[in-house]
Amino acid sequence: MRVTVLGSAAGGGFPQWNCNCRNCAGVRTGTVRAKPRTQSSIFVRPDGSADGVLFNASPDVLEQIRSSAVLQPARQLRDTAIAAVLLMDGQIDHATGLFMLRERGSPLPLWCTAPVEEDLTQGNPVLRVLSHYCGVACQRIPLDGTSFEVAGVPGLRLRALPLSSKAAPYSPHRDQPVPGDNIGITITDRSSGRSLFYAPGLGAVDPATFDAMASADAVMVDGTFWTDDEMPRLGVGSKRAREIGHLPQSGPGGMIEWLARLPAHTRRMLIHINNTNPILDEDSPERAALARERIAVCEDAMEFQL
Repeated sequence: MRVTVLGSAAGGGFPQWNCNCRNCAGVRTGTVRAKPRTQSSIFVRPDGSADGVLFNASPDVLEQIRSSAVLQPARQLRDTAIAAVLLMDGQIDHATGLFMLRERGSPLPLWCTAPVEEDLTQGNPVLRVLSHYCGVACQRIPLDGTSFEVAGVPGLRLRALPLSSKAAPYSPHRDQPVPGDNIGITITDRSSGRSLFYAPGLGAVDPATFDAMASADAVMVDGTFWTDDEMPRLGVGSKRAREIGHLPQSGPGGMIEWLARLPAHTRRMLIHINNTNPILDEDSPERAALARERIAVCEDAMEFQL
């Protein structure tokens, strides 16, 4: 299968429109060696197929489609390679791009969990709004470990795993999480048997989550913050990383420690990187620390084959 990283930043993108932290100001002025990034999303398709699955529809989806030829195969007057959209959660930076796909001539195939469907019908009524345009053909993601396939993409087998994280701020269960608020997903190529574990929002690694990571050939996981106190320390927010459902990379029990426990052959990647995270600076000691651990930092337009 082929994986295209359409966007690799957390909510707000990088540089964030209203932020003048060291990273954002530096990338604008050229004093920090870093690449601008749109909000996180990936596109996965089987080898030999034009059509695939869009994982998360970010507010930047139109820019991402324009920048990625694989999403517009141009086989007919109106065309797309997006056979379906699969949401990992209901967060604004992962779901409001659905509005931008409203010109479809048929209902948009959308895979999500029951809690996310509820949130996008009630708290942030994206699905109700889309009913006035193309409509949505909603498919329920099973949370019991059952594998499933997406119509039109028979070469991929998917299996979801509920994660310890947070629902969107507008969700009625924001502070009382339920299974399915946020998921990780194992994407397996039926032909090669190779797999990717994708989890852009991950608040803690429990045994089931680590088993899924260790069983995959590649992992693409939460890279939002370097430290737990990153936002309050920089004065850009009051909450710590774990409070809002993100496991920081550094420190005891951080993502780096978990990734170090994976089998030696596992490809390790971080995605959903906040604009404040020092790993965006390619010359930073934090970026060098990741390189020593063989952990890659995703960037927009990055492509690889599994």
